[in-house]
Amino acid sequence: MKSPKAIIHLLSSSLISFLFYVLAITCLTSTTVSASYGGNETDYHALLSFKSKITQDPYKVLTSWNRSFHFCDWSGISCGKRHKRVTALRLVSQGLEGLLSPHVGNLSFLRELDLSNNSFQGTIPHELGRLSRLRGLHLGTNKFSGVIPTNLSGCYNLEDLWLYQNELTGSMPKGMSLLSKLTRLEIDDNKLTGGIPPFLGNISSMEVFYVTRNPLGGRIPDTLGHWKSLTAFYSGDCNLYGSIPHSIFNLSLLVNFSLSENHLTGSLPSEIGNLLPNLELLQLRDNELTGVLPPSLSNCSKLRHLSMGENNFSGKLTIDFSKLRYINIIRLQYNNFHGRGEADDLGFIDSLKNCTRLVDLELINCNLIGVLPISIGNLSNQLSFLGLGENQLFGSLPSSIGSLVGLTTLDLENNRFKGRIPTTIGKLQKLQRLGLSSNHFSGPIPDAIGNLSLLSQLYLDYNKLEGHIPSSLGNCKKLIELYISYNRLSGKIPKQLLQLPSLTILLDLSYNSLYGSIPSEIKDLKMLSGLDLSYNKLSGTITSSIGECNSLTELYLSGNRLEGIIPSSLSSLGGLGVLDISENNLSGKIPHFLDKWKSLKYLNLSFNDFEGEVPTVGVFANASAFSVLGNNRLCGGLVTLELPKCKDTGSKKKRFPFFVLVIVIAPTLLIVLCCVYLLCKKKRNSQPSQSSLGSERFMKVSYNQLLKATDGFSTANLIGEGGHSSVYKGILDSNDDKSVAVKVLHLQSRGAHKSFRAECEAWRNVRHRNLLKIITSCSSTDFQGNDFKALVYEFMPNGSVHDWLHSSAYTSKLNLFQRINILRDVAIALDYLHNRCQTTIIHGDLKPSNILLDDDMVAHVGDFGLARLLGTDLNQNSSSGFKGTIGYAPPEYGIGSEMTSCGDVYSFGILLLEVMTGKKPTNSMFIEGLSLHKFAYMALPDHVVDVIDNDAIVLQSTEANARKVEECLVATIKIGVSCSVDSPPQRMKIEIVVNELQRIVDRLQNI
Repeated sequence: MKSPKAIIHLLSSSLISFLFYVLAITCLTSTTVSASYGGNETDYHALLSFKSKITQDPYKVLTSWNRSFHFCDWSGISCGKRHKRVTALRLVSQGLEGLLSPHVGNLSFLRELDLSNNSFQGTIPHELGRLSRLRGLHLGTNKFSGVIPTNLSGCYNLEDLWLYQNELTGSMPKGMSLLSKLTRLEIDDNKLTGGIPPFLGNISSMEVFYVTRNPLGGRIPDTLGHWKSLTAFYSGDCNLYGSIPHSIFNLSLLVNFSLSENHLTGSLPSEIGNLLPNLELLQLRDNELTGVLPPSLSNCSKLRHLSMGENNFSGKLTIDFSKLRYINIIRLQYNNFHGRGEADDLGFIDSLKNCTRLVDLELINCNLIGVLPISIGNLSNQLSFLGLGENQLFGSLPSSIGSLVGLTTLDLENNRFKGRIPTTIGKLQKLQRLGLSSNHFSGPIPDAIGNLSLLSQLYLDYNKLEGHIPSSLGNCKKLIELYISYNRLSGKIPKQLLQLPSLTILLDLSYNSLYGSIPSEIKDLKMLSGLDLSYNKLSGTITSSIGECNSLTELYLSGNRLEGIIPSSLSSLGGLGVLDISENNLSGKIPHFLDKWKSLKYLNLSFNDFEGEVPTVGVFANASAFSVLGNNRLCGGLVTLELPKCKDTGSKKKRFPFFVLVIVIAPTLLIVLCCVYLLCKKKRNSQPSQSSLGSERFMKVSYNQLLKATDGFSTANLIGEGGHSSVYKGILDSNDDKSVAVKVLHLQSRGAHKSFRAECEAWRNVRHRNLLKIITSCSSTDFQGNDFKALVYEFMPNGSVHDWLHSSAYTSKLNLFQRINILRDVAIALDYLHNRCQTTIIHGDLKPSNILLDDDMVAHVGDFGLARLLGTDLNQNSSSGFKGTIGYAPPEYGIGSEMTSCGDVYSFGILLLEVMTGKKPTNSMFIEGLSLHKFAYMALPDHVVDVIDNDAIVLQSTEANARKVEECLVATIKIGVSCSVDSPPQRMKIEIVVNELQRIVDRLQNI
């Protein structure tokens, strides 16, 4: 047996031998690696470090990165032939995720690093600044954050720097100015700030500059004019302001020039077309540029894309497009190209016939006035989009429009076209959207529209079309929405139209004279969301087939002659949000399924003959969500309905001992009351003290913005003043430089807070073409810390009806046709507020100063400061205090009666009589029992002409026409008198007023 000492000696010898062995293997391995990589271990380890930071490699592109291969043979790696050093690392679109290793900075021979279109995160390592040989750094479309490394200036051979579509912040580092060989800088789609730095102008080699969609701010530096080799300049949506430096227009090699969606002002140099002869793309849309579009643009003979829409360009469009033979796109929408004193702004159309590559011509809302020339048919057969809507084009639509066989969209809405729709429109076989609404087209709907097999959207509403709805529309198998409302169509609803399963959005046939029953074929519209058949002459029962349209969310059948009960099959329409079947002859009990629909937000059963008990659950639990007016046989329901109690027809039940009820219920009731009290108290404490519109569709605006918009609420901008407010004209930066009306509440006056809240609540619930358009509200504090409240409206350039009637500043006066149209518009607005809102709204202060007129003399009802929303606690008027304006408020308000829709009708009647006679109800002549109402009443029927405002009419040359005009005057005054009688129940219903005034308008048009 060996001694312990011997054993220790033996172990020591073995350990030493083992260590020598390990050392030998290590040396051998090192020698092998050294031999394998030719001494380039730095590159090898840098690449392994790169791989170690990758967390996701879905395409396994890095599997080859192992010892089995030399790193020069790894995927994505290129090496120099001489030194076997890494010269390029390209891993584009490989789905890689992870961080970019700073050890990449050790690849000292690297000339190109391209990791575009991956998901790299974290910051860009500043170690990249050590890559002095780097010529291309491509890190676009990743998720890099942080700032651009300040020391990238060390990459002094860099030619391409692509950092687009990341999440980079901060400003561009000054060291970038040292990149003297940089030709392409693409840093668009980041979050960079600090403006475009002037020092970039030192990089004289710049050829392509992309900074689009960064919140840079600031002005465009004049120094960028040093970029004499620049061919592409893209700085759209960068929050830039100020004018475009003239030095930019000296960059004669520019091919693509885009500064869209900024806040640039000033005008373009008249010689722009001579200074930039190589332009192919000129994109300055969505700015605040002014002046004329320079005719010299005709000299940009290579121009392909001209996009100047949504600016403030003015003056007649005089560009000679015949020289722009390569033009594809012309977008000039939302400018003002009306020539002064001329009514022919479309002369340029002739010059477009040589533009054989034109695909898109957009001139929507350009204030163009004139007749569309026949030469419109000479435009390119490749033209796909033609937009001339929202102008003042008149005359007939040329039949030559049928030659534009390439059209997919034709938008001529909101003009003054008249005559028939040409049948040649049926030749536009590629047409997908046809917009002809809000014109004066008459005659029948051409059968030829049925030839448009690709048509998906058809807008023919608000015209004077007559005759039948052509059954050929059933051939439009891709139609998803159809608007034919507000015409004079008659006949039955064609079954072929209802057999289009493609109809999924809306079928609107309302406000016509369609008759007959609702065809059972309607069941085929299984995917339809909205159906509006209201205000026709439909009769019979509500077909049970509608119950199979189980995608419906809105169903309007009001204002017809339907009878019978609500069919039980409608119970399957569980997704319905709006159901309006008012003003029919329906009867029976209110079906129980209506109170079980959870999605139902508004239900109108008014003016029918329903009977029995009104439920109190579901939609019936909210008085503002339903209406049952005009059903005299209903009972029960919410207390606010003031319906009679229902008679108890059931047998008497045995009473439960009262003391037991007390013992069981009292403690529970006490607990519930306590909880309710605490909840109410908590809710009251948590509610804000001020009301605002608070809706996502309204932009936010501050006191400072309104101060700036109105030039410090300058008296020069004051356009109106009332008891609770002052109204200023202004221009909001966030409103595309369009004028707005800012109504500032006088919060020190009694009732101003209540008036502000009333208006906010009213505007929250309404939206109609004959109501003043609200833009936003402001509930804030001024610079002294005082409460500040204001409402911002769309500016109405033609002032108020009061101005036209009584202001000496208006030298021209309203003619008869304009007056009747205005009255009809106001009646339509009242009908909407009273009968077609989810919440019935009483205006409460209808008078000429609250009726505003837009560019087209369309009336808009405004000022809802006294409005009342039925079924809410908003502006519940007590008996104290006068409601409305003296002369216009109904007599019952003077004795403390609640505001009602009948009160609005009275105010409308007085308004009508004032518009027609030119006399205010407070005129000094109305004394000793004589009133405006009585003045007009006494003139009926033979002396009406004697009380009409002299400026209103010019009798026609023929005796027959004069008689027709007089008949229209008599009919109009009768409406005013009927609306303004003292007894509320005897006043004419507003929906009848609308129909009567429409008939008068139609008669006047035919005189």
